[in-house]
This record gives sequence, C-alpha cells and structure tokens, in this order.
Amino acid sequence: MSADAVTIRAAWPADADALVRLAALDSAVAPPAEPLLVAEVAGELRAAISLRDGAVIADPFAATAALVELLEARAAQLRGGRLRFRRARRARHRSRRLALG
Repeated sequence: MSADAVTIRAAWPADADALVRLAALDSAVAPPAEPLLVAEVAGELRAAISLRDGAVIADPFAATAALVELLEARAAQLRGGRLRFRRARRARHRSRRLALG
C-alpha cells in the first residue's frame, strides 16, 4: 500500500485558478486572503490556509482533515506559534467563565 506524498508550500500566482476551483468546491465565495499555504497531493491542491487570518478551504470530496491539521501546524510555525497561543488563551478564558458561571 503506497500513500501519495503531501507537499505543503506557499501558494504561487499560477495557483490562482486552482484556488478559485477549490474555494467553489468548499462553498466559499473566494479563496482566503493572501498570503496562503497550500497542501498539494498528487499534483492537485487539496486545501489552503490564509496566513493572514487562518481561514481554510479544503476539497470536501477528499480526505483533508489531516491536511488541514498540517497546514495549521505549519502556519503556526511561520507565525511563531501565535495561533496556538491565541487558541490556548481562548480556552483558558472559556474555562474561567465556566468556573465562575
């Protein structure tokens, strides 16, 4: 059993049409705000994440949950881990609110 290789990379201008198609598949009005990271499998874009706001689009007809996790992890690395810290801060705030509530 062989698995297709996954490539995580920055989106290129040549990806514009593929990103529009991917957004349409995901029922998004348009691709997320640039700059973008994309997950490519067997030469096809399967998911993308905005480095600006964390918005994600993914192919709903392919198994993309793991690809989105990879994109989120790489985006957090590129941002210096800020995404992870922001999520952790929100979780702590929610926990405090529940404890007080």
